Amino acid sequence: MKRNGVLVAGSANIDLVVKTERFPKEGETVFGGSFGMFPGGKGANQAVACAKLGGRTFFVGKMGRDIFRDTLMASMRRNGVDLRYLSFDGDESTGIGLITLDHSGQNEIVVVSGSNMKLLPIDINRARQVFSRVNIVLLQLEVPLPTVARAAALAKSSGALVILNPAPAKKLPASMFRAVDIITPNETEAELLTGVRVRSTESAARAGRKLLNAGVGTVIMTLGAKGAMLVSPDGVRRFPAPRVKAVDTTAAGDAFNGALAFAIASGRRFDEAIPFANSVAAFSVTRMGAQSSMPGPRELRTFLKSQLPRQSGTNQ
Repeated sequence: MKRNGVLVAGSANIDLVVKTERFPKEGETVFGGSFGMFPGGKGANQAVACAKLGGRTFFVGKMGRDIFRDTLMASMRRNGVDLRYLSFDGDESTGIGLITLDHSGQNEIVVVSGSNMKLLPIDINRARQVFSRVNIVLLQLEVPLPTVARAAALAKSSGALVILNPAPAKKLPASMFRAVDIITPNETEAELLTGVRVRSTESAARAGRKLLNAGVGTVIMTLGAKGAMLVSPDGVRRFPAPRVKAVDTTAAGDAFNGALAFAIASGRRFDEAIPFANSVAAFSVTRMGAQSSMPGPRELRTFLKSQLPRQSGTNQ
């Protein structure tokens, strides 16, 4: 059977989003400007980002049996995600993200994990047949670490490439690094994983090399509006991002990871896949919501035509 597509194993949440002029100080009450409810969760977001771009995308996750589940499933199916390996827990609520956005689009987030923390290695085992059908397995850290480890192990034994987005940031065992082909930390996550204070291009490269030494195959560090950095055994390369006015940065990292997985699954090299993922992430911050901000191919083409060419990397 020819491998084709991406398997995302991870979280699914409903995001409850409030916009306000500024974040409150400790003990302070401020008035919000608007409220919205959006499908989210890192795993679900990344799956939708991949599927909306046209990728064959499977999702392994767990939801509660509530109205939030219904909203999430409808959104994911509408955007082309295959949910046949989704499972449910009647004793837990579907995951919830409480998000506050300030006037500049920056965010503060509180996550109530709910059913996401009930996604167990046995649930991964039940979906083991799909691992041999895909060429990319994309993972994050909003579900229990043993579940992530089991998914990585099944991917490796099935011959699929493992991409780990180590978010939210947490310490990882040494064995996890050796199971990862591509790791995609942001600067904060890279600092936690390596102990290197990431404050410059040079320190980011040092952190990336430390991750390589830990056993990771390739590091692609996301740098927010500055783009991304590739750190591999062949060297270090920077990839700038398009300049945009941010409205909501909530799912920019998820857009990047979903697009990166799609591009690599489609056979693109890093020097093509990373600029593509940068562009998808840049588009996403110009729209409200998480899954609703992910572009389809037509929207992305229109966006790219409006941007100056910024597709070449710079060697360090």
